[in-house]
Amino acid sequence: MVFLLACAVCAGTQAAPIDPDRAAKYFEEARSLSAADGGRLWGVALYGPMMFVDPATSEVVANQADAEGKLKRQGAVWTGKLPTEVAAANTSAEWAGVRWTMILWPVPIYPRDRAALMMHECFHRVQAQLGLPARDALNSQLDTRDGRIWLELEWRALELALTDSTDKKKRNRAITDALLFRAWRHKVFPGAAEREVALEMNEGLAEYTGERLANPLPAEMRDAALAALRGGPKRKSYARSFAYVSGPAYGALLDLAVEPASGQPWRKGLTPDSDFGALLARAYGITHAQPTEEAVKARLTDYNGGELIARETEREEHEKAIIAAAHARFVDGPVLRLPVAGNFGYSFDPNNVISLDGDLTLYTPAKVSDEWGVLECKNGAVLVREKGMIVRAQIPAPANAQERPLKLDGCTLDLHGGWSVEPGERAGDFVLKPTP
Repeated sequence: MVFLLACAVCAGTQAAPIDPDRAAKYFEEARSLSAADGGRLWGVALYGPMMFVDPATSEVVANQADAEGKLKRQGAVWTGKLPTEVAAANTSAEWAGVRWTMILWPVPIYPRDRAALMMHECFHRVQAQLGLPARDALNSQLDTRDGRIWLELEWRALELALTDSTDKKKRNRAITDALLFRAWRHKVFPGAAEREVALEMNEGLAEYTGERLANPLPAEMRDAALAALRGGPKRKSYARSFAYVSGPAYGALLDLAVEPASGQPWRKGLTPDSDFGALLARAYGITHAQPTEEAVKARLTDYNGGELIARETEREEHEKAIIAAAHARFVDGPVLRLPVAGNFGYSFDPNNVISLDGDLTLYTPAKVSDEWGVLECKNGAVLVREKGMIVRAQIPAPANAQERPLKLDGCTLDLHGGWSVEPGERAGDFVLKPTP
């Protein structure tokens, strides 16, 4: 299974189509950033095969040739087009015999934002060779009232720790609080620690890498981490995006700590199960007992916890109506089910994910592909998990399953030969099945 993470394009970007000369300039920027790092951050060069992709047209401009001759040289770059079954996304992807860093066009016009994005995605290309293979985990607990409260309190404490980074006593008090709120959240939601760590060691490390190389001076990195923490609460959903906020903050504090007695940086020897909280506690020599409700409530006042609880309680009431409407549309009503068939991939905006429950997640917009074809939904699609694994996508059923092209509300389905739309188990449901 392949998961591709397509972030929403921000305001203040350039107009498509891809300008080959500008693309070549940005490739050189990425190469220079990697060369300046010299492998010090992760022990490997981050720059390598790289492509910009226009998601509207699948147009590609790459910094090198592919292994199958699908790209053609055009001056200093190579150009071509992705097939429809390859989802365009900000990610790392295997295509035409090459492992690429793939970045959506247009890219940010501001140099540091652009640098952070490019280096973030370059990390994804090399992370497997670092022993940190990409893992996807949906943290639906972070879109609940209590999950959001304890996460935002952790962020507020990390912000205070970075703000008071030169005052050892205040800094360590704030770090202790951050770890307390984090530990309490993991106690309240069994299994949350494992799921959160999976995403932090994937997207959290990637975001830290991007910001660290875009902001090489310690003061710059500290400011970038603070900006991420202060912008975190503006995100619509935390279930799939929280690590973009937490990663730079933990990384910045770990960078500011004295190197351990071994002389090795904190990044040395990380595994997919490494925990930012444990790393930070060890780096600053902080210990605390098992969290209790009394202990965490006693620390609320210093972080304006009453205001936060009131805001999140009000938000919860609003979200209940949104979730109920989505559940009625994508689950309770007639649906079309699209199974995982062996070559499943999807792309989405991590800031626009809604957990309908622990196993049902609405991604808006979404692009899903498999052996049966390519599904694109501007109004979203639900991915269904069983025992943590995605088993199918589902969308509202078509009014007429025999009509071609199939008319779907807010979706288009490019159905490959060898597959057909058949009646499902419930009245009004349909499912894609291989043609006998």
